[in-house]
Amino acid sequence: MIKLTFALVRRPELTLEAFQAYWFETHAPLVASVRDVLRIRRYVQLHSASPEISADIRRSRNAPEPFDGVAQLWFDSFEDLAASATDPEAAKAGRMLLEDERKFIDLEKSPLWWGEEKVIF
Repeated sequence: MIKLTFALVRRPELTLEAFQAYWFETHAPLVASVRDVLRIRRYVQLHSASPEISADIRRSRNAPEPFDGVAQLWFDSFEDLAASATDPEAAKAGRMLLEDERKFIDLEKSPLWWGEEKVIF
């Protein structure tokens, strides 16, 4: 399995609560609506808890500021992704999701990367 991991930072004008509500209630249904054309096998949102909960462990490790959430999307293979890259409907779906992401995610502060799962247990 191939996984896209997207560490999200909210737009500065949004509270954590407003960001997470929009992400879950508005953006998630959009992703679900194009799951087949984009060949997404699984989509999970990890909503961060209140920053105070993680403050001690972050301080003990001298860790950076936390993200507001993490999105994870699973795909069958890089070959499958390459096949969808030539599909005009997949391109249209990707543009639609990116347009919506600009409404609530600070894209310049939100890293994303592709990885291959290595299950340990």
